[in-house]
This record gives sequence, structure tokens and C-alpha cells, in this order.
Amino acid sequence: MNLSVKGSIDANSLILEEKQIVEELDPAERGRILRKIDWHLLPFVTLFYLLAFLDRVNVGNAKVAGMSTDLNLTGFKYNIAAAVFFIPYSFAEVPSNIALKLFRPSRWIPTIMIVWGLVMTLMCLVNSFQSLVIARVCLGLTEAGLFPGVNYYICHWYPRSERSKRIAIFFSAATIAGAFGGLLAYGIEFMEGIGGLHGWQWIFCLEGLATIAVACLSFYFIQDYPETATFLTEPERAYVLNMMKQDADNLATHYNIQFVLQAMKDYKLYIQVLIYMGFVVPGYAIALFSPTIINELGYSSTNAQLLSVPPFVAGCFATIMVGIYSDKHGLRGPYIIGGASVSLAGYILLYSSSRPGPSYVGACLAAIGTFPPVAVIIAWVASNAGGDLKRGVALAMVIGLGGLGGVCSSFIYIDPPRYHIGHGTIMGFLSLAISMTLLAMWDFNRLNKKKEAQCQAEGITEDRSDEFTNMGDASPLFR
Repeated sequence: MNLSVKGSIDANSLILEEKQIVEELDPAERGRILRKIDWHLLPFVTLFYLLAFLDRVNVGNAKVAGMSTDLNLTGFKYNIAAAVFFIPYSFAEVPSNIALKLFRPSRWIPTIMIVWGLVMTLMCLVNSFQSLVIARVCLGLTEAGLFPGVNYYICHWYPRSERSKRIAIFFSAATIAGAFGGLLAYGIEFMEGIGGLHGWQWIFCLEGLATIAVACLSFYFIQDYPETATFLTEPERAYVLNMMKQDADNLATHYNIQFVLQAMKDYKLYIQVLIYMGFVVPGYAIALFSPTIINELGYSSTNAQLLSVPPFVAGCFATIMVGIYSDKHGLRGPYIIGGASVSLAGYILLYSSSRPGPSYVGACLAAIGTFPPVAVIIAWVASNAGGDLKRGVALAMVIGLGGLGGVCSSFIYIDPPRYHIGHGTIMGFLSLAISMTLLAMWDFNRLNKKKEAQCQAEGITEDRSDEFTNMGDASPLFR
């Protein structure tokens, strides 16, 4: 009995102490603390995804650099090699996010990076179509945990109203990778013949070694969670923990299979899968085929590598700006629809024009409209999935199942030089994204009104939040 009472007193004292610390901090400190977290987290996770995206899509640069000729990738062989990455990648994401929940991020993330870096490095040894396919399957399996894992990781540090801009900065690495990949491929092509390797083999080798080097260093720099962050002072830590607790609406944070099942049975997630897929198809098509498309406009392979850079640079700036304003205005759906509309305009230009100038403008518009909504969608999914584990599974499901669109994007650019099949297919997926976003906006508004009516009718207030801890976003208090 005495031990029980003593424990209760200690716990109450700790709660009072945390409240006092939080009250002592001026509300203006919120921005300063969040910026401090930004500087300790975002540079690392952005670099991780830059390397991941480079390793994922550099097969497109390698194709233009001579891989198709050396490996005799005739017919649909290149398309198959590009597509097989996405199958294991999509289905390994849910277990990977569960593993991230069970293990420390500072161990899990660097470990998977080392493994996929080894696969990437060894891809320089492929000498046939069959070996390229096997290597791409292994790459998809080992890289699967990074993108959903880091998005889940970000959700442990930032409240819902602050996530879109951070996810946008993180995801902007994909556009940086697209731009940097073209420049890097341009330089590496000049290594043709060094060490008995072709230029495209050096692309795989050097990018894989860079991934391994960064992964080894990251063991010492990644922070796990706010509770153990060494760069936060005690008042700052208490402030962040209190902020996250309030944002979580007192929902469960522990592991239980029921939260996995909640995610798998949630129809709203499947609507968001279709929205996400609507942007994955054009996103990967741009990454995998932009050098080829530009090459078919009449530019040499070397100039095509360089001209693939500006669309990605424009997409990078647009991604960050849309993320910032999406958080500022507290809106997700309208920014998704806006991005899809811009991208549609770009693909209409690509579809209808046969001249290099307008077609290249279309490629730039396609990138500007395609990449920004992806970060907004991820923030939207994370914000509407209640409960820690369900959020992790929801992110993995949307990114994983939606990522199967990458398989589609690998097979639609088959009719050069105008590529009407590819451009037309992407316009269809963008239209799907717009219609599903409108449906999701209507449905979330309907559910919120229903919960508000329930709370008023039954007198449900925050004081009763403990009753709904395990309900996730089905809680009448969750908005």
C-alpha cells in the first residue's frame, strides 16, 4: 500500500512539474523550439531520401547512358526492370513501419540504408537483363522502409498543424534527386572505361557507396524521440511532450494488433490510396522517363541529362512553398486539386504539341504540379489517422498500395516520339486524384459534423477523453 501511494505521489509531482515548466515558456517559444528540432532532424532525413530516390530512379539515367545497349534491353525489358522494384517495395512497407515502432529509429533507419546501399553498389556488376531484374527486386525490398518510416518518424516530433511543411521539405529531396541525378549522370558518363566499367555502371557504384557512407555516419546523429533528444533542454522537452500529448487527443500510443486492423478496415484510407496513386504514376514517370522524353524531342543524350534538371528544380521550390502555405491556411484538399490541375495543363501541352519548346514547358508544368501534392497527401493521411500505431500503418498502406502505381508508370511510355499513351494515361490518373480528393473532402466534412452533433447530443467533452483512448479517429472527440 505504501509503495502504491508513494508511486502515485511521484507521478503527480512529475505532472505538476511539467505543467509548471510549460507555463514558464512564452507561447512565442513554440516557433523557436520547432526550428531547433528542424535543424536537428530535417537535414538528415532529407539527405536520406535524396539518396533513396537517386538509387530508386537512377536506372532511367543509366538507360540513357548506354545500359539498354550493353544489356540488350529490347522490347519491354527496361520497363520490366523499372517496374519490379515497386512490387516488393509496396508490400514491405507496413511491416517495416511496425518494426520502426518496435525498434529505435536511430538503429532501424541506418541499418536498412546500409543494406540497400550494398545492393545499389553491387548493381554495377549486373551483366544481363535477368541479373538487373533480381537486383531491382532486392533494392525495392530493402529500401521499402525509408519513405513511410521517416514520415511516421516526423509525426512523433511535430503536431498536425506543423507537418505539411516539414514533410514537404523532406519530400523535396525527390525533386533535388531528380535534378542532381541528371547532373551527376552527366559527369559520371565521362568515367566510361575506368576500372573496366561503363559509365552507367559507375552511376550505380558511386551512388551506392554514398548511401553506405551516410548510413554509417547517421548511427551517431539520428535522435530517436523527443523523450530522449539530447539537443533539447528539460523545459523544451517538457514543452514538446505536452504539445504532442495535446495534439494526440489522448489516443493510444502502445502496440496492439487491433490498431493495425483499424487501419486495414478503414475505407477512408483506400480513398487516399487512390489520390496518392494519382500522383505516383506521373511522379515516377517523370523520374524514370524525363531523360528519354527530352531525348526524343531531338536533344542528344548528354543534353537530355542536363535538360532534365530544370523541371525538378522548379518542382522542388513548388513543393516547399505549397507545404508552407498548406500548413498556414490549414488546408489540404484544395492544394491537392490545384497541383493536379497544373500538372494536367502540362500534360495537355505534352500531348498536343510536337515542337520542342512548348513540350519542354509542358514537362516543367508537369513537375511543378505533380510533386507538391504528394507531401500534402502524406500530411493529410497522418492528420486523419488517430492513434500512434494506426497512423504508422495508415502511412505505410497509402504509400505502399499507392506506390504500386509505379508499376503502371513503368509501362505507359511505349510509343515514341510523342508518347500519347503515356501522357493520356497520366491525365486519367490526375483526373482520378481530383475526383477522389473532392470525395474525401466531402466525407471528412460529413464525419466532423456527425461527431459534433454526437458530442452535443450526448454531452461529450474533453473530460471524457479517457473513454475513447482505443477508438482512434473514430473517437467522437477526434477531428
